[in-house]
Amino acid sequence: MSVQAGEVLEGKVTGITNFGAFIELPGGVTGLVHISEIAEEYVKDIHDFFKVSDRVKVKVITVDPRGKIGLSIKQALEKPRRSRKPEISFEEKINRFMKDSDERLTSLRRNTESKRGGRGAGKRS
Repeated sequence: MSVQAGEVLEGKVTGITNFGAFIELPGGVTGLVHISEIAEEYVKDIHDFFKVSDRVKVKVITVDPRGKIGLSIKQALEKPRRSRKPEISFEEKINRFMKDSDERLTSLRRNTESKRGGRGAGKRS
């Protein structure tokens, strides 16, 4: 079976090194999953994620002319869709800004007046 870039296949871990894991794909061909393509988070030790003979789902990233196959586990996983916040209108954004701005200015004035002694207080002769 010949593999092509972009395919998602299931394979078996046949070997683990400090730089990645070798995966046997259907048809007996073997490819490498580099340590950077194992998971979204930082991978310190590959053994924390799988061991020899585990079945894994991989995506074929590259197939070079010499027959080397580059694989990725993190690209084979479907990423959860991020829910978008409902779009608010420009007018609503302006209203929120004005309200927040007024509250900040009122608070600032209150703090400034109390430091000076308030209105009319502390007049010097």
